[in-house]
Amino acid sequence: MGADLEKVLISKAEIDAKLTELAAEIDRDYAGKDLLIVGVLKGAVMVMADLARALSSEVTMDWMAVSSYGAGTKSSGVVRILKDLDTDIAGRDVLIVEDIIDSGLTLSWLISNLGSRGPASLEVCTLLRKPEAAKVRIDVKYTGFVIPNEFVVGYGLDYAEKYRNLPFVGTLAPHVYGG
Repeated sequence: MGADLEKVLISKAEIDAKLTELAAEIDRDYAGKDLLIVGVLKGAVMVMADLARALSSEVTMDWMAVSSYGAGTKSSGVVRILKDLDTDIAGRDVLIVEDIIDSGLTLSWLISNLGSRGPASLEVCTLLRKPEAAKVRIDVKYTGFVIPNEFVVGYGLDYAEKYRNLPFVGTLAPHVYGG
């Protein structure tokens, strides 16, 4: 793991098992519907890809990139769309796929933004959730793991664009980010 990581919090095997479980729930809940899954870049790339492969039903995929962090570790609260959807979501069943929900500020803004576009339904699926870090209430239909309020990296999660490629979720040592 190296000196940058304190420990593995969730192994690749645990992630794979949880995504298979979530995919079965999603397949059941959206049976016969035209589901659009929307990944939030960049962190959700791994979750979105593995979740989509675990689904047995046909889905359409699209991506958004929003930012409220810059290069820091705390949300600035100001959200910018860096890449919008290519798909019109009016009348569609939409499932936002996230890597992690911590403060919930960015996701709350995104739900409001997408909700204003007239989808038939709008739900959220996240691999990780940090309830202790929440600043706003977010209704999440599918949650993989509830984790403590620690700085985590791996499986799409980064610090200064590093560590996304780790196949697991681990806690970052405080000396790396000044925590």
